[in-house]
Amino acid sequence: MIKKVIIIGAGLAGSEAAWQLLKRNIAVEMVEMRPKKTTPAHKTALFGELVCSNSLRADDDTQNAVGLLHAELRALDSLIMRAADATKVPAGGALAVNRDLFSTYITNTLKSHPLFSLKVSESGLPAPSNTPVIVATGPLSSDKITADIQAVTQEESLHFFDAIAPIVYTESIDMTRAWYQSRYDKGDRFDYLNCPLTKEEYNLFLDALLAGEKTVFKEWEKETPYFEGCLPVEVMAERGRQTLLFGPMKPVGLSNPHEDGRRPFAVVQLRKETKDGRLMNLVGFQTKLTYGAQKQVFRLIPALKNAEFARLGGIHRNTFVCGPKVLTPQLALKARPDVKLAGQITGCEGYVESTAIGLLAGLFTADSHLPLPPAETAIGAMLKHITVSAEADLFQPMNINFGLFPPLDESFADEKHHLPKGKERKLLYTTRAKQALTKWKTQIGA
Repeated sequence: MIKKVIIIGAGLAGSEAAWQLLKRNIAVEMVEMRPKKTTPAHKTALFGELVCSNSLRADDDTQNAVGLLHAELRALDSLIMRAADATKVPAGGALAVNRDLFSTYITNTLKSHPLFSLKVSESGLPAPSNTPVIVATGPLSSDKITADIQAVTQEESLHFFDAIAPIVYTESIDMTRAWYQSRYDKGDRFDYLNCPLTKEEYNLFLDALLAGEKTVFKEWEKETPYFEGCLPVEVMAERGRQTLLFGPMKPVGLSNPHEDGRRPFAVVQLRKETKDGRLMNLVGFQTKLTYGAQKQVFRLIPALKNAEFARLGGIHRNTFVCGPKVLTPQLALKARPDVKLAGQITGCEGYVESTAIGLLAGLFTADSHLPLPPAETAIGAMLKHITVSAEADLFQPMNINFGLFPPLDESFADEKHHLPKGKERKLLYTTRAKQALTKWKTQIGA
């Protein structure tokens, strides 16, 4: 029987993990370096401090994957969702909070629990022992804990920034304008989906790309490096109008079957983001365009004119491991089974997703025999993506989205074997998820 757990990091994930353990009468020693040592982003010593937006995003649990995740966390008695509901402010269909009251709620709830203790110190990984450890140090992990994780996981499995290309739902791509082919027909032809542009279409796209509104680095991101092999697409475009034609939009080794096998003037290649191919990323299109500009600019690619985006691109500072390589399905480090990771350091993205992984880290630490949440649930889909289902060599942090869920099977099809689309399909995803969560809660006695 576990009597005590050490949690390093008092952000959303660490706080949620602590709450789940305390509820199960397991003592928690929280180790947090603030205020003795802070990060460039944090301003207080409060637990669960929100350093960017005060929004936990859409709260609709019938049409939105993150709203569904909200509902699942509420059903599992999440402290973070309790705090959010208690301190929410008007924000239309989104769940936004008064950030000071929100963090104060979390801090006071944990500190008032008789089994909770706090140690203010910068911590590395403790030596292996019978006391489990949860590391939830977030995207701005200190040098000390980062070095220890790097030593355990091996250097190539730890990343210090995201260079993110947009990801689209494969079903939203116009296949009358696109085709599958690997360059020079090397490898499996289904490895890449090609979206061609004529000279006129390329120039129109390029002008919009150069003129598009860009975001600026936050203060703590200003040292984020641009690597030559991973430049933002608009930075490459600024070097000359032909640059992209010799980079991510080069057409060599490709022949367009829609144009009698002719080589296109330019091409955008998409590569599978998940093993089932339901999500695809724009190869080489990491960007600092604003989200609104990305949708406008990338939909100028003819095959993507109606593209639905599962995630938009960006570049920002972030410390995260390659989960599919280094984590077990229960979030333990393969090389240190006594240590579990939680929150953004696992490769999930976003406040709510970090909370969900923190909750699971707490549950798995309390009971190592706990069955995994079903992949049909939002929390199960997120866990599966960061531990087993993503392509390890291409792994990047991800927000929750319906593309991570198992596809709907034939039982959801109509008499013509057609699956519903749009709002009806999303409703089926969320309905199925709620049924699966109810069954899982019964299994785990929650």
